Amino acid sequence: MHAFEYAHPESVKDAVALLGPGWADAQVLAGGTDLLALMKDYVEMPKRVVNIKGISALGGINVSKTETRIGALVTIEELLSDDHIKSEFAALAQAASGIASPQIRNMGTVGGDLCQRPRCWYFRSGFGLLALDAKSQSLIPGGDNRYHAILGNAGPAYFVSPSSLGPALVALGAEVHLESATGTRAVPAASFFKTPKTASEREVALMPNEVLTHVTIPAASMGLKTATYEIRQREALDWPLAAASVALKTNGGTAQSARIVLGHVAPIPWPALGAERAVAGQAISEDLAAKAGDAAVEGAKPLSGNGYKVQLARIAVKRALLAAVQQGA
Repeated sequence: MHAFEYAHPESVKDAVALLGPGWADAQVLAGGTDLLALMKDYVEMPKRVVNIKGISALGGINVSKTETRIGALVTIEELLSDDHIKSEFAALAQAASGIASPQIRNMGTVGGDLCQRPRCWYFRSGFGLLALDAKSQSLIPGGDNRYHAILGNAGPAYFVSPSSLGPALVALGAEVHLESATGTRAVPAASFFKTPKTASEREVALMPNEVLTHVTIPAASMGLKTATYEIRQREALDWPLAAASVALKTNGGTAQSARIVLGHVAPIPWPALGAERAVAGQAISEDLAAKAGDAAVEGAKPLSGNGYKVQLARIAVKRALLAAVQQGA
């Protein structure tokens, strides 16, 4: 690990003043479950680490008439323990429950989950975000791509978004709030995740001089029938191979509208627009849920080693839909 300066600000204002114009200048430390591992492997080498753990304004879950506010420093365990989250936003609670490690649940934060770097082993081994060779060609299509994207993977990015909470927050219409020395801005969760075109870009809308302060879910999302279904190879200490989060507005068993978002199959949480159209205005049955799963993977382009993900994504959509409609049944 390279030597670095260490700062421990007590306010967001002080924190953003310590950041710089580039990622090499300074980076934020929250739970540390991702950044410290990247620094130990020399993938990230910031000159300064800004520890925001002591900023009380970044914690807490608060409910108002218009929204639910989730602080960036809320841990996964706090999210799982909150009765409001469990009762109103089942998709988010279920996504959090998939993070099985007690250590990560107690140290990892909501903000950290959204901003973590890709789990692509080419990136983690020092080949860069896009894993390019000396001729600027991607190593992934002809390499070991078992865990890479099947959607949105026309290049140059082939990694999958690692966020567990991202698909659920996109389905719930959440916003991500960011603060810099020049002001604040709110970014829809659906726009927060990015597919980089160059190795110097990031996978999220967060800029080097910004801190993610909190996430808000609109009150209009309360009362929706929601669910997240994940499929993983191992139950403990493993990222999903495919996941789906759904949010349904129903009336008498009919889905008036639907938000269906796939996880771990694309560089961003992937809106399954075809699946949404398949269920809108329909009564959700097992057959319809299966058809929605088929529609969700239309246009998938599996690589040489990850074709199995197509079927997993189908099943994740089907089971998430059926789980959502069972709420309150």
